[in-house]
Amino acid sequence: MNKPKLSFWQIWNLSFGFLGVQVGYSLQNSNTSSIFESLGADVSHLSYFWLAAPLAGMIVQPIVGLFSDGTWMRFGRRIPYILGGSLVSALALELMPNCPRLLAFAPLAMGVFILLFMDLSFNVTMQPFRALVADMLDDSQKTQGYVVQTFLINLGAVAGAVLPLVMTWLGVSDEAAPGGVSPHIAYSYYVGGAILLLTVLVTSFKTKEYPPEEFARYNDLSEEKAGSESFVGLVRSAPRVMVQLGITQFFSWAALFLMWTYLKPAITGVVTDHATGEVLSDGATQTWVGVLNGIYPIPACIVALFLGRIAARCGNKPVYAGCLLAGALGFAGVYLLHDQYALMLPMAGIGIAWAGILAMPYAILSRAVEPRRMGIYMGIFNFTITLPQIVVGLAGGAVVEYCFDREAADMLALAGVFMLLAALSVFLVKEHKAG
Repeated sequence: MNKPKLSFWQIWNLSFGFLGVQVGYSLQNSNTSSIFESLGADVSHLSYFWLAAPLAGMIVQPIVGLFSDGTWMRFGRRIPYILGGSLVSALALELMPNCPRLLAFAPLAMGVFILLFMDLSFNVTMQPFRALVADMLDDSQKTQGYVVQTFLINLGAVAGAVLPLVMTWLGVSDEAAPGGVSPHIAYSYYVGGAILLLTVLVTSFKTKEYPPEEFARYNDLSEEKAGSESFVGLVRSAPRVMVQLGITQFFSWAALFLMWTYLKPAITGVVTDHATGEVLSDGATQTWVGVLNGIYPIPACIVALFLGRIAARCGNKPVYAGCLLAGALGFAGVYLLHDQYALMLPMAGIGIAWAGILAMPYAILSRAVEPRRMGIYMGIFNFTITLPQIVVGLAGGAVVEYCFDREAADMLALAGVFMLLAALSVFLVKEHKAG
């Protein structure tokens, strides 16, 4: 028995809370390196601090997926985890700018602790959204569901990235006291936390998940629960397409991790003011990093509007590969260009890649996974996101120190190579057709 078709706005509400989560992630991605540098971190050590995010995802997402697969409460299977995680995420966003006050004698240590705390809660909130789309939609609507989710994610990314700039427009200072966080970044985190909570509440109260009996009927499952299986057994029995997608995911997420870690130090002292040709100050450079991180989700939003239709006509794999190739060209442009406005163009290419990365792997994978185990397999699939970040995080400091003589810009060139390899590896994927 097929699941009932959902309206556009019902599909919208499924993922609306992801917009708020992405506001928080965007603030983190744009500002963590700068905050840690202000707290005393060395550029060659930045990749180590960024390991908090993938480590949290690797631990939390499979656990949340496994438990949510077997959960049924008043609010449903996935919603309780989304709602609970959002409360902790908002608290973490409020605490991050106050590291120097919370632990004055070791603010960097406090920053690392809060970053880990933040990432754990982000992952608790985020993981169920992937499974929720697959739970509520049949195969004919899944691509649309993940495309809408991609649009909302990128809308949130734009909002989070430009929040610091908006704060400066409102008169908030972008100058930080020695060893402190600038006010415009601090207020951005406070506003981001509020947005996260409000959007998650919309999803929580506007989405009615299928009760167990309906879920079993819509997915042609017996009423008996699937037999328990060890985590190792689940990994071994994972759909082959998950492994194939994992190769592409490794290269694409390694490239993204390099950008998030090294974009700010790579363009500091290099990017020039368009009007005067002078090198931007450190504070202005940090603000411009936020602008650039707000640029690439905009073309991702636009591409997401057409991605489903293009994939239906041309196939998922060519579209996916084309998106990643645009990202490789984008990284080459970021490496070569120095004018502040010229840098916007290659960020658009990275945005096209971002749209493909957020939508296509999940649309492909969701058709190959047994519905009752959607949560745990979406959690296991997150390994293909976290492992490349851990590898790059562990090796990144040594690479920039010993291979590139502390030239952070060269790490962006390496990111371009990784994204090109990701595009080529898409053709190793053998996808299941929609049922």
